[in-house]
Amino acid sequence: MARVLIEVCVDSAEGLAEAVAGGADRIELCAALDLGGLTPSAGLMQAAARCPVPVLAMIRPRAGDFIFSDAEVAIMRADIAAARAAGLAGVVLGASLTDGRLDDTVLARLTKAAAGLDLTLHRAFDLVPDMAAAIDLAAGLGFRRILTSGQAATAAEGRAGLEQCFALAGGRIAIMPGSGISADTVPALQGLPLTDLHGSCSVPGRAAPLGFGAPRRTSAARVRALKAALAQADGGPDAQLS
Repeated sequence: MARVLIEVCVDSAEGLAEAVAGGADRIELCAALDLGGLTPSAGLMQAAARCPVPVLAMIRPRAGDFIFSDAEVAIMRADIAAARAAGLAGVVLGASLTDGRLDDTVLARLTKAAAGLDLTLHRAFDLVPDMAAAIDLAAGLGFRRILTSGQAATAAEGRAGLEQCFALAGGRIAIMPGSGISADTVPALQGLPLTDLHGSCSVPGRAAPLGFGAPRRTSAARVRALKAALAQADGGPDAQLS
């Protein structure tokens, strides 16, 4: 059986190097992870394109909700073009309507702009009132995977929701648990038909001067620990956790 792939979200060149050193299989490239992840700079995209594993850029122009104006959608389309020009493997997208449903019109525009790139639907999915409809829409638009916590604060707490997601997806689209993923939470996910896991694998960063905050930083040791926990849970480094 295929092993579980580990995707690590990073927001700096240092984080990128740590994730790769720890054995990450894929990178979600962001800015401002402390805000939930925003679109990375063009320079960081270009640096990440030299990475030995696939890199997908977050396309999110601001913090806050996922309800985007026409002006913001235009910015997102330009950012998708920048990710493509940099040579990245794909992008991470999401857009909501005011009632939490996925915005099919905006997502159709964005996925059209991203044609040929690897596509992940981000945790806008965790706001939807009807998971079955959202999974159908995502699969129909060509998304390869959905990042979700099972509509809970963390993936471990959302175990029941994740089980429902896997059942509804039926193998048409990958379900990638994320939020609070670490070596310590792997046991809570045992029994799920995992193919991908998403985590920051981070530790507290250096304190910033003048009150600018202290973002977390990616740790190669945390990535290795997550890989080891997966291998131990399933009895081998190349087996699916099930």
